[in-house]
Amino acid sequence: MTACELCGEETAGRYLCERHIVQLAKRLDELPKVYDEVGHCLVPRGHGWGEIVATRGAAGPRSPIDEDVLDTVNWVRAAEVMRLWRVDVQRERWPQHSPPPPPADLAGDCRWLAMELDWIVDHYPGTGDLFREAAELESQARTIVGDPAPRPQRLGTCVAVDSDGVVCGAVVSRLPGQTRVQCRWCSYSYESEQDWLLLLHFQPKDGDSTWEAA
Repeated sequence: MTACELCGEETAGRYLCERHIVQLAKRLDELPKVYDEVGHCLVPRGHGWGEIVATRGAAGPRSPIDEDVLDTVNWVRAAEVMRLWRVDVQRERWPQHSPPPPPADLAGDCRWLAMELDWIVDHYPGTGDLFREAAELESQARTIVGDPAPRPQRLGTCVAVDSDGVVCGAVVSRLPGQTRVQCRWCSYSYESEQDWLLLLHFQPKDGDSTWEAA
């Protein structure tokens, strides 16, 4: 192999040129973030602040899931696809002992592939197909979330109090349009109108929070 499988540029023996290697590395980093935003899009947009859409025990015939998104982009399939690529790369690199990799999520498998990227572009015959399939998955997701993917919005610091009366204080952020937020440190969920009011009320008055109504 002396030419890039995607553009035909000379590569000194690698399967991809430097430009496409950089693109693949970036795509492996972005895929989990984009599909995380797809998950938020499953709750229909257009609901004002305080109008939380129930995802459990919803009454009536209306589904709380945006089925158009579900039909267009299947994030479970994305995780399965990247897992298969990880399994195959591992089998090619260590054929003498290649048990399936331990269970991981989409982010874990993309991170593993990114860590092995130097070996992949030097030795893995399926590199071009890996690039194309990762690009297709990202393109499908971006039809839902837009391009570039929305940036997290800082809301302030978590006001949840533990059993010892200690305030959590971890930074709380959300993606645009997200109406339910879980603190990544203490796992407290902000989802009702009262939750949002408490979060806003107990922020430091001189803080720089960018809190806004959803």
